[in-house]
Amino acid sequence: MCTTCGCGQGEGRIEGDEHPHAHADGMIHSHAHMHEHGIGQRRMVQIERNLLEKNDAFAKLNREQFAEKGIFVLNLVSSPGSGKTTLLTATIERLKDRLAIAVIEGDQQTTHDADRIRATGVPAIQINTGKGCHLDAHMVGHAAERLNLPQDSVLMIENVGNLVCPSAFDLGEAHKVVILSVTEGEDKPLKYPDMFAAADLLVLNKVDLLPYLKFEVDQCLDFAHRVNPRLKIIRTSAVTGEGMAAWTDWIESGARAAKNSRSEAPSKPPCHA
Repeated sequence: MCTTCGCGQGEGRIEGDEHPHAHADGMIHSHAHMHEHGIGQRRMVQIERNLLEKNDAFAKLNREQFAEKGIFVLNLVSSPGSGKTTLLTATIERLKDRLAIAVIEGDQQTTHDADRIRATGVPAIQINTGKGCHLDAHMVGHAAERLNLPQDSVLMIENVGNLVCPSAFDLGEAHKVVILSVTEGEDKPLKYPDMFAAADLLVLNKVDLLPYLKFEVDQCLDFAHRVNPRLKIIRTSAVTGEGMAAWTDWIESGARAAKNSRSEAPSKPPCHA
């Protein structure tokens, strides 16, 4: 169970892997099941703390391995319907001739989004979380191994559509990027502050629809900066291309920094038996 929101966890399945993967705590929980067996609030808090600590340990390992290979990793988070996959495919089309890109797709069921990504010509692997509401670092680490990411590449992780639980789960990424569509409410940053506080970048998406909507952009951005004053903001439309250059420039800048950090890191001494 995800004790953050009380949803069912279930077993995650990585595409092409015949074995299911438990989440980072190695356990499968049920919110109702725990209450039936008399597990109180204090015990639930301890379970959540243990789960997050184990996830953070896997995330630390992921981050170290990504850094050693100069891989720039983004964790893309949003509500369902924000246009995340469409934005991602448009981004890949603009960058795939300049950067090595791979994608990890997170959804509860189906491989539809991974199929859309593979149609662009870049490798993608699907993680189906079942009843789970987010990816975790353990799953991402296994998926990254299967992708066999090249040195100095970019890994995009499209998380499950959910603005609650992914905020608490570090995957070993360089940045969380929260994508908010103008078809959603201006007050999303106030309703889901943990996610906007955890993100480094807000992509305000589908701005081509603004003439047809009652969406107060300035108010939305003010709310976002109340929650997170350091939050960078880029406005995009995958349909018209507005803001896409700024978005891809930001990605390329991060990829260069990851590559330079790898190049400048001292080499590890050889291991001796």
